[in-house]
Amino acid sequence: MTSLFITATGTNVGKTHTTLALIKTLASKGYCVGVYKPIETGVTHTAPDATILLEACQKVNENFRDLNPFDITAYTFALPAAPFCADTEQMISIEKIITKYHTLSKLCDILLVEGAGGLYVPITKDFHMIDLIQKLNIKTLLVTPSRLGCINDTLLSIKALKSRDIDFDWCVNIHEDKEDFKKVTQPYYDAVFEEWWRVEDGLDRLFQ
Repeated sequence: MTSLFITATGTNVGKTHTTLALIKTLASKGYCVGVYKPIETGVTHTAPDATILLEACQKVNENFRDLNPFDITAYTFALPAAPFCADTEQMISIEKIITKYHTLSKLCDILLVEGAGGLYVPITKDFHMIDLIQKLNIKTLLVTPSRLGCINDTLLSIKALKSRDIDFDWCVNIHEDKEDFKKVTQPYYDAVFEEWWRVEDGLDRLFQ
């Protein structure tokens, strides 16, 4: 595996939390790990997610130490919205996103690519986050939430990835409704899936 795309069922599910955990896991295994946040919205003076990711990466990869947060993004926009909506001047080029992906890939053994929102967040009018995953042709990690209603979101996202024949794994970020999750969601996962895992205790399996 030379790269991994981290996506989720939607926004505020735990992509950045998971990516940070992946950086630590990979570094502990001796990998030279890099990070890429193709698009970040809600950016004014700084890019919050890109900044957090880069600071963690710089601790374990000297090739990223002279970079700034905007070096690991292709586009940033002020409006906190889907990229297509935030891109009021319609300036997004998919080729630019892909070119930067290849550039950053040369600086590491494994490049962690963190998406924005969920799989069908529009990047342009006719190009969604799932299309970027497919174009990059890289393994994907789907992060799902633990709050009430997450079963529906999880199943829809899994179905979308399978429909594109995308190589993926999925995990649950136990963050919201921790106690209720055991009663209102976990019984279904236990009954339907041979195995499923939590961000907190399963990341090692991706690199076995």
